[in-house]
Amino acid sequence: MTFDTFLMVDWSGGNDRGPTPKKDAIWVCAARDGTVDEPVYLRNRQVAEEWITTFLATECAAGRRVLAGFDFAFGYPTGFGKILTGSDDPFAIWNWFADRVEDASDSNNRFDLAGQINALFPGVGPFWGNGLKRDIANLPRKGLNRAGHGLPEKRQAEEQATGAFPVWQLSGAGAVGSQVIMGLPVLSRLRKHFRDELKVWPFEALDQPIAIVEIWPSLIAKAVAATQPLERIKDAHQVWLLAQTLSRLDPEKLSEMLDVPVNLEGSIFGIDHVDMLTETALSTDTPPLRNDCFAMPQGAYWTPVEDALTHLKLHLTAVTGTETLPLTQAVGRFLAAPVTAKRAHPPAANAAVDGYGFAGPAPKGLQTMPLVAGRAVAGAPYPQAVPTGHAIRILTGANLPDGVDTVVLQEDVAAKPTEIAFHGPLKKGANARDAGEDMVAGQAILNVGRKLTPADLGTMAAVGVGDATVRQQLHVGILSTGDELREAGSKADDGQIYDANRPMLGALIADWGHAVVDLGRAPDDRSKLAQILDDGTARCDVILASGGASAGDEDHMSALLKDSGAFALWRIAMKPGRPLALGLWNQKPVFGLPGNPVAAMVCAMVFAAPALQLLAGGAWQTAQSFQIPAAFTKSKKAGRREYLRARVSDGKAEVFASEGSGRVSGLSWATGLIELGDEALTINHGDLVTFIPFSSFAL
Repeated sequence: MTFDTFLMVDWSGGNDRGPTPKKDAIWVCAARDGTVDEPVYLRNRQVAEEWITTFLATECAAGRRVLAGFDFAFGYPTGFGKILTGSDDPFAIWNWFADRVEDASDSNNRFDLAGQINALFPGVGPFWGNGLKRDIANLPRKGLNRAGHGLPEKRQAEEQATGAFPVWQLSGAGAVGSQVIMGLPVLSRLRKHFRDELKVWPFEALDQPIAIVEIWPSLIAKAVAATQPLERIKDAHQVWLLAQTLSRLDPEKLSEMLDVPVNLEGSIFGIDHVDMLTETALSTDTPPLRNDCFAMPQGAYWTPVEDALTHLKLHLTAVTGTETLPLTQAVGRFLAAPVTAKRAHPPAANAAVDGYGFAGPAPKGLQTMPLVAGRAVAGAPYPQAVPTGHAIRILTGANLPDGVDTVVLQEDVAAKPTEIAFHGPLKKGANARDAGEDMVAGQAILNVGRKLTPADLGTMAAVGVGDATVRQQLHVGILSTGDELREAGSKADDGQIYDANRPMLGALIADWGHAVVDLGRAPDDRSKLAQILDDGTARCDVILASGGASAGDEDHMSALLKDSGAFALWRIAMKPGRPLALGLWNQKPVFGLPGNPVAAMVCAMVFAAPALQLLAGGAWQTAQSFQIPAAFTKSKKAGRREYLRARVSDGKAEVFASEGSGRVSGLSWATGLIELGDEALTINHGDLVTFIPFSSFAL
């Protein structure tokens, strides 16, 4: 069973959480083919329901199948439904709550409704945990005050899931009951909105575009704890990691997880596959690209640049393996596992200056303090405590001895062999660094996908990290096609041209930090080109070819990729450029660029640079651009994006004298590109335009 999109929802049972992202709120995150969007914070259930409905509708309209997970119970222990609705049909329970729950951004009736439900049952309960100051009839505040209601304390799923809380508890640490009461009405409305397009696991066969399942992120709690970046809220990271994990599963394993008997209580998706889910969540390996990863939606003809970039971002994933390297060999590589500080930095409180340490603060006026014998220096901590009212000679970087929290600059001190004098005031903690004020032990300091810089190596070394788990270097094959090509420096007649693309593209790829594999020149012979592709895919992770990317008689690259069954010819609404042939050959991605050198270089920078970074294991990035006054005039029609060769002179952007893509020398003249948007534009001298330096594409 296959799905294109995985949407995970961390639900909340409380009121509006405000505009600033918070924990214990609603977080959603989507993933496709192992590539994960950033988690989205939704401040209340009203906003969340609208966002989720729109998201599911958009995915369906794009022809994508969605598996959406919600982290609250889809049902109650057996017997609850019969008392409530006369049936154990879970959808009857959903509809019952949808008809009675009153939910505004600042208030709801969940506690009152729970008390009303309790009144239907014998004894006291089953719900408990009144979270309001006022008492509510039939709703006890403590679970021990319940008796005789006749229902099991937990569903089968909660009995199986270690640490799972029962659905009856409405408030207090770990309570999930409020999420259920406030979540089921939303599921009920989603079913009615999407009608036959939506099915629910494990109650129905999942044979429609949308499947919704019950999730419990704590199933992969070990993986969450091991991978959570310090700056990401736990709730956000849970949905991020679970979305990524499910999107990376082999379809057969996913089908196995979904293949369970109908259970009217509902169940937790993956409850029987915890080890496999945890292993996948912690794994740095990624699945191969799908055969249809380059397929645009049907009906697409002229593809806007932004749509093409978005498609690549959503459908490409890392294709390289992993290895562990010492820091001296890791620069320029992409992290395959988060880096965690082995110890704090600084490891102990220490002096920021040369001076004298004592217990602060020092009041205003002249201060005199006797000096203890000895001194504190970096690498040789002072072994004794400094008595109150005394000072010690201390040098920059030395650990603060016991009894010292403040340092006075030596330039501000009159020192004698046995005492010092200085003028206050001086605040407590002055000129001293706290232990761990930069980084603390166990802190995630660098995230997966980061391209390691020299500064990163210093950061890692400072906290005791001596090696890094990184992606192996991406090997990019460079291939030129066409009988008319000759090697630069050789003889060529008037009907032949020198191959400018291979040396140019090879240098670009090397500048981007990837390993270059020169695949030479391929003739206009389909069988020989196929042999070269076979050889190239055995040696490379991806191939960047130029020429033969259109649909003419001699465009053999397009024809071969089409015959392979994994091909898309994109007609990009841009100048220079237009045709991009993309496909898989022996499960390796092939980018077919235009043969014209100007168009080949522009398309490589705009499309290949971020795509190769994803394939190499990095995060998708957009080249940095700047707004600069124009030193030219131009009018352009709507409908396509244009890239002009440009350079900056006297703070203004000049453009090359000719826009013709045959003028290769313009690439040497330029230091970057002017990007003109898809809309119609009239540019006058001094108007701000978008300038992208060539160096920005070296992501």
